[in-house]
Amino acid sequence: MKPLSLRAAVPISLLALSLFPLSAHPATAFASVAIPDGAAAQEPAGFGPLDPAPPTGATPEQIIQKFAARESVFNQARQNYTFRQTVKVDTLAEDTNRIDGEYQQVTDITFGSDGKRAEHVVFAPQNTLQRVMMSPADFQDIEHRLPFILTTEDLPQYDVTYLGRQHIDEIDTYVFSAAPKVLEKNKRYFQGKVWVDQQDFQIVLVNGKSVPDDKRKGHEDLSPPYTTYYEQVDGKYWFPTYTKAEGNLHFSGGDGYLSQDVHLRTIVKYTDYKQFHATSRIIYNGEDITNNKATPDDKSKQPQPAAPPK
Repeated sequence: MKPLSLRAAVPISLLALSLFPLSAHPATAFASVAIPDGAAAQEPAGFGPLDPAPPTGATPEQIIQKFAARESVFNQARQNYTFRQTVKVDTLAEDTNRIDGEYQQVTDITFGSDGKRAEHVVFAPQNTLQRVMMSPADFQDIEHRLPFILTTEDLPQYDVTYLGRQHIDEIDTYVFSAAPKVLEKNKRYFQGKVWVDQQDFQIVLVNGKSVPDDKRKGHEDLSPPYTTYYEQVDGKYWFPTYTKAEGNLHFSGGDGYLSQDVHLRTIVKYTDYKQFHATSRIIYNGEDITNNKATPDDKSKQPQPAAPPK
């Protein structure tokens, strides 16, 4: 998120719309929690105590490799689903905590008759953000980092550390911290905590932020911490369904930019997941799981997380 320049001549709404490359869906999960920089997570109701005891039956490294492999499979699976992505970015007045600027966009991710994915904007009211403007990094985060996955292909870029076991609502999870090993130029990464379902070995909750922020005066591009929740789709895929990002961004100003603190809140919902029957196949452990949906009885045995607050 960039501060609004005093010299800006391009209308914010036109700039934002010209940059937007979305893809998303909805559903819901646990309760929301955001981590300010340097602060510990304040875990919401439904979170049991963190048990630092090592896992049984497998080493932490084996669990990491297993859930990363599952994430690779289901990252591929998500490419065969249509969904709706709803984005709302608000700035809130410091004195009243009321919304004083807002960006919204609703996009449907679909497939054409040729099987190619397409994005259709179905709702985009006038952008009223006045103190900040959406940057390319913001849109890239919405598409790629807020719905975070940690695949086998991504693992070499991260230090992943086992923290323990934790019960969330009706789900038993393993908890890991993840941080980039090296910050490469012009690349963004996730840094924070990851909760992995002990049964399905898939990510069901992440809490952290996108790094690095650009803090150079005149080039500042900052983002708040966020939490993304996942819900089981078709009885087997844990897809991202709801993200909340909120925090106070401090812009130091200079070079024609305002010095200010901006309270920013972003809500992204990923809804209406529907499988597109493409010709591609998804193979896991030698089994074709492309259309191997769980039975109603199977689905009823898998606990579902509680919905986050709106």
